[in-house]
Amino acid sequence: MRKSLVIILFLTYHFLSFSQSNEFMLWTKIGAGGKVAKKLSWAGEFNARMGRSNVETFFPQVGLEYKLLNWFKPSVEYRYIVDKNKYGNYKSYSRLNFNLGFKKSINQFGLGLRIRYQYAFNRIGLQSYNPDFDQAFRFKPAIEYRVGKSIYTPFVSSEFFYDPQYGPYGPGVSKLRLAVGTKLNLKGPHEASVKYQFDKKFHDYVVGPRHVVAISYTYKIK
Repeated sequence: MRKSLVIILFLTYHFLSFSQSNEFMLWTKIGAGGKVAKKLSWAGEFNARMGRSNVETFFPQVGLEYKLLNWFKPSVEYRYIVDKNKYGNYKSYSRLNFNLGFKKSINQFGLGLRIRYQYAFNRIGLQSYNPDFDQAFRFKPAIEYRVGKSIYTPFVSSEFFYDPQYGPYGPGVSKLRLAVGTKLNLKGPHEASVKYQFDKKFHDYVVGPRHVVAISYTYKIK
């Protein structure tokens, strides 16, 4: 009886520790996009990220993408971010993304790589480094598989965040992100996807990993 009680207390403690140290979020994105010229496209979107304290981050974003080659598309984006800090106050700032997008199709597989440099500015009242929003280089390889005439195109991806600044831990990889999900091949100008994402910051042993369910929808204007 005593052993059973010890085991139950042990499992309960670790379950509660897991629940408290892990973060669970729902990310939503709704957007639209279209052509500016033959090889130039525009996109706009609104994102909301919800966690334990309701909406923790939201941001509109606009961007331009140029089809330089069939397999190479550079792009630039502007994002206005409103983020809740640990005191429950919302702080706003801006970020620019400079992206290099590579994609190659081999039979039913699609291989992709996105290289991003992001730069945040007007970070008033924000002191601690956050790889999601601050200056960083990001490397995101991905692979997808087109299943015949199915509406589903499953994919997997990973992303590495590199902090170029000389902070407490020096320049280096600050975060890893893994994702698995599927695109939904809908009729007409509609694009949608759903995925599960695992995030883990390095050098931060107090905060556990983040588990995210992300849902997105985009309307393509011809």
